[in-house]
Amino acid sequence: MVPLMRLMARLPLAWLHNAGAALGWLVYLSSPVYASRMRENLVASGIYAEPDAQEKALRRCVSETGKGVLETTKVWFGDLDRVLALVECSTSHVIEEARASGRGIVFLTPHLGCFEICAIYTAQRVPLTALYRPPRQAWLEPLMIRGRSRGNVKGTPANLKGVRALYKALQRGEAVGLLPDQAPQVGEGTWAEFFGRPAYTMTLVRRLQKQTGAAVIFVFAERLPRGKGYRLHLERFSGAQLDEREMNRAVEGLVRRCPTQYLWSYNRYKVPAGAAKPVPQTDS
Repeated sequence: MVPLMRLMARLPLAWLHNAGAALGWLVYLSSPVYASRMRENLVASGIYAEPDAQEKALRRCVSETGKGVLETTKVWFGDLDRVLALVECSTSHVIEEARASGRGIVFLTPHLGCFEICAIYTAQRVPLTALYRPPRQAWLEPLMIRGRSRGNVKGTPANLKGVRALYKALQRGEAVGLLPDQAPQVGEGTWAEFFGRPAYTMTLVRRLQKQTGAAVIFVFAERLPRGKGYRLHLERFSGAQLDEREMNRAVEGLVRRCPTQYLWSYNRYKVPAGAAKPVPQTDS
């Protein structure tokens, strides 16, 4: 599998995106559950009010999601310097300003645009430990570890050992990377609204910030048209303490900037096994 992915990584990004768009439609048309979830989440977000606008956005989402799959081969297995050359960023000073405090940095990267490239880019400026959840298909994990553990990035699994690794990295003044819109396991989150619906949201970010005083920076890589690369956006949280509601609102703001590149097919509103269902809010 690695030789094949390395071969694909040599292809121009535009080719991978074109093939990825076709793959996106193949998956969408062959999986009713996948298609229904993508449509439901996009429409329920309220970003697009008119049916015509919703349909147009949905078509773009299908293609963009497919692009995200195949571009991963280049990000994980392409020549590192060439991969980094695909990124343009006018806000890298945000990282240097955060590092000046001498404390660590928590990078929050939602499922938006090319989220795989964010860790590789930011790790060029500060060592980064990224938390990941092992995939259901065991054969994918070695590929994931190999692809993500490059360019000063160290991956660590989402378990107690991994969380300890995050704390140690922050205490050393380094950085950690998390997906703020990934549904956590039972006992690791709380219910907070995300686009008007309750979503089980990780509390780890708040705990890391409280115990280490780390800065929090939101980051996403906007996919540019015609395979031109990516525009990286970095925004530092300016408040004293980031709670789950504020975190979800911040992610919403990022998504609204390029909503068709968000991973609406992700089951963001699932109820983790063993977790109590959210209590419906009523007006008093």
